[in-house]
Amino acid sequence: MKPTAAPVPTKAAQFLVDTDRKAFDLEHRRKIRFNIGKYNAAVTTGMGFYADHELARSRASYLKTEVINHLDEYLLQFEENFSKRGGQVIWARDAAEALAEVGRIMERRKARTVVKAKSMTTEEIHLNEYLGKRGIESVETDLGEFIVQLNGERPYHIVTPAMHLSKADIADIFVKHLGIAHTDDAQQLVLTARHLLRDKYTAAEVGITGGNFLVADTGAVCVTENEGNARLSATFPRTHIAIVGIEKVIPRLRDLDLFWPLLSTSGTGQQLTVYNTIYTGPRQPLEKDGPEEMFVILLDNGRTNLLAQPEQREALNCIRCGACLNVCPVYKNIGGHSYEATYSGPIGSVITPHLSGMEENKHLSFASSLCGACTSVCPVKIPIHNLLLKNRQQSVQAGYTDPEERRAISLWLHGMKRRWVWDLAPAAAKNWVLSRLLGQVGWSKRRDAVQVAPKTFRQLWKARG
Repeated sequence: MKPTAAPVPTKAAQFLVDTDRKAFDLEHRRKIRFNIGKYNAAVTTGMGFYADHELARSRASYLKTEVINHLDEYLLQFEENFSKRGGQVIWARDAAEALAEVGRIMERRKARTVVKAKSMTTEEIHLNEYLGKRGIESVETDLGEFIVQLNGERPYHIVTPAMHLSKADIADIFVKHLGIAHTDDAQQLVLTARHLLRDKYTAAEVGITGGNFLVADTGAVCVTENEGNARLSATFPRTHIAIVGIEKVIPRLRDLDLFWPLLSTSGTGQQLTVYNTIYTGPRQPLEKDGPEEMFVILLDNGRTNLLAQPEQREALNCIRCGACLNVCPVYKNIGGHSYEATYSGPIGSVITPHLSGMEENKHLSFASSLCGACTSVCPVKIPIHNLLLKNRQQSVQAGYTDPEERRAISLWLHGMKRRWVWDLAPAAAKNWVLSRLLGQVGWSKRRDAVQVAPKTFRQLWKARG
């Protein structure tokens, strides 16, 4: 007889295994706390440059909410203005459509090499995997993305992909995959990556970026970065493809003076990131550089599912600064890879169930202490902890809770509504019920079991006469 294959664990079950391992990996926690600590210190300094940070947050929240509530109008305005300068807009309902469109462009260009700037939307649709299967080399040009790509990993953090790695870890990766001599000189490691990437920029037929903002009134794609690699990826190749989520629209070009500083200060503490580029289409007749053609793929991929829910659509206001991850006590203990999702941390726990399916990803919304730290730092004032509660409520109403959990809650509810039943039950029975209830949330795994008193308050009060 053939051996029976072991059952594949559900995402929720695997999440518990992964988080348990990471939370008790002291070296992992040391690295994360050290790296996040540097960002938090910089952010504190950066906030000092604001005369009224709360006012800036309120204005940004208002503008993003205005756009999300009229998203169809702003997207059409963006398409019209971008097309006027020769750009081409492609609408993709899901990852499959986006990948198919990229594939068609690659075939027409006979592309063998792609240089890619940091982009979470391309991670979301698994673009590198798709291109690899078609025999096309896709090279990550952001240093952090380049490192995790070499190591065969997903980005750890939506802003800092290699946050979980120390300098020694990166040196080991370079020795293993690039065959260089071991060095602990950070500058030498950067120069090694730069030397390898320079030839890729000039050889690639296609460059791919994401987009931090889409400007409706100008028809522009705005990319913000600290290394200059996105500019090189968009300038040298003859074709530039920007894959951007439909929620990234802002109304006017002048709104960038609000959003660019908020994005950089909230994420890294900088007053402004080093490179901020506005792309309004392919190279024009009198321009000396830039691509011959430019495409913007507007990606839905579940975003309209969230848009259709008025109480939760505010999550689409997110500008991907990463601030909520940096302050989250859960993220700092379990790390980014444990989420098994493109978007990790508090905002990832809010949007992933809507983008990728509530039933398979509902557990993420329960992976929160609801302390509200994420909400307090969000530059566009998304009430993240409230939206996590909304997700929990939605998953229960949809019947996605485990049958055993439902039975335990039903038993507890029956006893609470009929106090006399609870009073009649012996202490041993009450302890059994509590162990079942608390076992559902892992309470007893590393704590002493909760024990009820031998006598109820009513019995003790009666005994006192």
